Amino acid sequence: MIRLVVSEGMRPTLIGVAVAAAGAFALGGVLSKLVYGVSPADPLTFITVAVLLSAVAAAACAIPGYRATRVHPLVALRDE
Repeated sequence: MIRLVVSEGMRPTLIGVAVAAAGAFALGGVLSKLVYGVSPADPLTFITVAVLLSAVAAAACAIPGYRATRVHPLVALRDE
């Protein structure tokens, strides 16, 4: 159950990270004047941001997924 919740949440996150990385790489030359000390295509920066964003998204998906597994299905479906 938790794997389903995390995978459903991480799919759009990973797609968004890939699209954003491609966009940042494409616009890196335009924004190079605004970022000092970092090259426009710095792989360490791209990897660090992608990993950090993915870790935060995984935690944001796993915590509610874990909490949902602790509720009995009949209690969750009961109409009050």
